[in-house]
Amino acid sequence: MDTRKIIRACAIVVIMASNIGCDQVSKDIIRKRIADRETISFLHDHLMVMKVENQGSFLSIGHDLPQPLRGILLTGIPLGVLMLAFLYILSRTGLSRLTLTGACFILGGGFGNVYDRLMYGSVTDFLHIDFILFQTGIFNMADVSIMVGIGMIITDALYQRKNISDTLLP
Repeated sequence: MDTRKIIRACAIVVIMASNIGCDQVSKDIIRKRIADRETISFLHDHLMVMKVENQGSFLSIGHDLPQPLRGILLTGIPLGVLMLAFLYILSRTGLSRLTLTGACFILGGGFGNVYDRLMYGSVTDFLHIDFILFQTGIFNMADVSIMVGIGMIITDALYQRKNISDTLLP
């Protein structure tokens, strides 16, 4: 195998592992130090830390599903998709660095949340932001990784589009 391919694969694994690690360390701290539904406020209640075990997916969607179906839909299928996406980014050499890094963030966040489901039966969420018109649900660092990764990919796509249109215009 080519040295560049080995370095690239190692970089992919390191970026993903860093995202998973940050996510799991933050969740471990919350699990050990914050009681269920306990709230700690910062910045005049604009940033709150609270521990919530989410058995559903995004915004608790699917938390009412029977356990076997919830396991398949919220753990089995996502795990399969994440593994296929990981193999895809390992084999796809034409991705830009920003898109590749964004994909690593998304996969790291996804694997972090799937790990929670496998180990604990739910995902530990603990952050809530409320700035007047901007308000979030309760989320975790894996969710932040996913959103940052999406932002990277969109930024790269817009940048690539601008460069293509600049070369097409006289």
